[in-house]
Amino acid sequence: MPQSDPTDARDTPSSSVSSEKRRKSKIEGSKKRAYNDMRLANGRGSHVLRRSSISKPGRDRRDEPTIKRQKREKRRQTDGERDAASADDDSKAGSGARSLTRLDSPVIDFDGLSRPSVGTRERLEESPEEAAARLDRIKGAVRTLLECIGENPNREGLLATPDRYAKAMMFFTRGYEQNVLDIVNGAIFQEGHSEMVIVKDVDIYSVCEHHLVPFTGKMHIGYIPNNAVIGISKLPRIAEMFARRLQIQERLTKEVANAIFEVLRPQGVAVVMESSHLCMVMRGVQKTSSTTVTSCMLGCFERREKTRNEFLSLINVNRH
Repeated sequence: MPQSDPTDARDTPSSSVSSEKRRKSKIEGSKKRAYNDMRLANGRGSHVLRRSSISKPGRDRRDEPTIKRQKREKRRQTDGERDAASADDDSKAGSGARSLTRLDSPVIDFDGLSRPSVGTRERLEESPEEAAARLDRIKGAVRTLLECIGENPNREGLLATPDRYAKAMMFFTRGYEQNVLDIVNGAIFQEGHSEMVIVKDVDIYSVCEHHLVPFTGKMHIGYIPNNAVIGISKLPRIAEMFARRLQIQERLTKEVANAIFEVLRPQGVAVVMESSHLCMVMRGVQKTSSTTVTSCMLGCFERREKTRNEFLSLINVNRH
């Protein structure tokens, strides 16, 4: 009976080559699986813990462009400064009006004004003699206007018109002389209230800056407190201040919302305005029944559709 070779068949040269191929294939397969796992977990890097293959792959922030990273760090720094300023404001709320700066607000100037110009400063600081001279200049301009349209400013019905118009225009634009901080006058109270507060149907009268003719309507103002509430009459007073200027409806709506947000620091502010513009009624398209609706949503009203819809439902826009 032939005796078998004591040498194992696996030790032959051909079997050794096959074993080496299997080993290399196994290593390559392991590397490929590890690479795929890394991509599923991290997108690029491998130091982040692996996520479920169903979830969205993460991305290593260190791999993002330098400009994007700098912008993110700047936003984080700005948010930290804003939170610190807000905390400081909250600590002072009980003792009086908050101190606002240009950095705090895009609407309220350091002295409580909005969009102050050289003319605004002059009007605020002028002496009685300078105020009288201002009225005389307006009167002269009105007389010139009457002459230019073919009228006689010396006839009985128009003799006092320049004086009346000058005084009326100063009244229509008296908002330039008002100050947000004086209007609020420290009427911010810590009440722990966190439900929606709404003042509806605030009558608004303003002057269109494009044609110098009136537009009128109603404004609805709502906010959700962040523990602090504002005197309820201050909301229409703030709206009145911004309306008594040369305006457009879009900016008026936004300025009222921003001012309340900056003064009170609530969870959110919502302002909706419905108005009729005489520049559309008496001229141009001459649509007497048309109304214009504008809105500005800040904070939670902008972020949460449910909160926004609740406000719109409560004010019931276009209910007439």
